[in-house]
Amino acid sequence: MDLNFVQADNSNLPKVDALMVAFFFKNNADYYAAELKHVKTTMSGRESYGDDAIGYVQLHREHGLCTLKCKMCPEHKVRSKAYNVTMVINENESEIISCQCHDCAASAGGCNMQSLF
Repeated sequence: MDLNFVQADNSNLPKVDALMVAFFFKNNADYYAAELKHVKTTMSGRESYGDDAIGYVQLHREHGLCTLKCKMCPEHKVRSKAYNVTMVINENESEIISCQCHDCAASAGGCNMQSLF
């Protein structure tokens, strides 16, 4: 666990609703790619995907910002090393500030981390 972070659970996660997610994708050019409409996105969008894909989650709150860090399993390579993903949420403004995958090959261009949502 990182310094100043606590383990996340159902009682301390920040509120994220569909409008926050839609606003984030709408305003983030990394997610305009045509690939997002295809098979990989459909697979990662199934109801149980998050339960299987998202590993350890930790969070840190400071000055109205909640930083979440998690390990995320690659969607088609369950035996591969998990990706490290960081999401920053402004809880005062109900806005997702950023979401970044640090380890996957497509991390510079809006990879499949949308599965985190």
